[in-house]
Amino acid sequence: MKNFIQLSDAQDLGQLIQEALKLKKEPLSFFPGSGKTLGMLFFNASLRTRLSTEKAARLLGMEVMSMNVMNDGWALEFSDGVVMNADKAEHVREAAGVLSQYCDILAVRSFPGLKDKEADQKEQVLGAFRKHARIPVINLESATAHPLQALADAMTILELKTRKKPKVVLTWAPHPKALPQSVPNSFAQIMQKMEVDLVITNPPGYDLNPEFVQKTPVLHDQHAALEGADFVYVKNWSSFEQYGQVLTQNPLWMMDQEKWKLTNEAKVMHCLPVRRNVVISEELLDSPHAVVLQQAANRTFAAQAVIKNLLEA
Repeated sequence: MKNFIQLSDAQDLGQLIQEALKLKKEPLSFFPGSGKTLGMLFFNASLRTRLSTEKAARLLGMEVMSMNVMNDGWALEFSDGVVMNADKAEHVREAAGVLSQYCDILAVRSFPGLKDKEADQKEQVLGAFRKHARIPVINLESATAHPLQALADAMTILELKTRKKPKVVLTWAPHPKALPQSVPNSFAQIMQKMEVDLVITNPPGYDLNPEFVQKTPVLHDQHAALEGADFVYVKNWSSFEQYGQVLTQNPLWMMDQEKWKLTNEAKVMHCLPVRRNVVISEELLDSPHAVVLQQAANRTFAAQAVIKNLLEA
């Protein structure tokens, strides 16, 4: 594995998940990172991604350098052939080249603008660092994907499933802000590689990019979708069809205890942060059915498995 930009970069995704589960049991069993440095660039806010990835690197013996680019660094130019006489002080070509000398692996987090679908689909920021860096690049969440979160989600389901092929429901929920499709995209992608019965449910106008949905059934009736579910992954996303727009904030789509009763005593998942009593009811989040903290814990070992593979490549 040369980079980890998307799930398909893993040569054997199932093996990578199993390695993450093994590292969870023996987190201090490998030290391929001694004397090496992970550099992390954040163009957007982060809690779990930042801290879990930093911990993962340190468990492997690495040093870590983090930078909030928008506050701490020079404004970066990503287009070629421009006359840089405006507000951009440094080109990504030089920035990536410098970081390649200071670091052994580079991890980048950059959200979509949710204004221009075509621009976001091109993954300009992440793609530029992948192109110009001379070291491996990890996606810490981009415009279209969050593969580290998906790995942790897959780990959680494998740890908790009680039957060979559980029913997994990815359900849209309301949110006051326009959010990316990156988490649901990657979750759908990784579930399609696993032995699960995946169903996606969302209001009309919120269907995800067909590239990620593939042949997964999409229901616009949340109650019907939830029937018999073993796992319910609750997540908001803005419209892909009417790109970046919030078409509805219908509170009836919030996941709560009454809807949970439709399921097969499902485990309730969310990537966090979660808005209580908007996305998921407080009663359900505080119940033993919610496994959001287990998902968050697994973020460390998902990142550890990815970094280890990149170091050993």
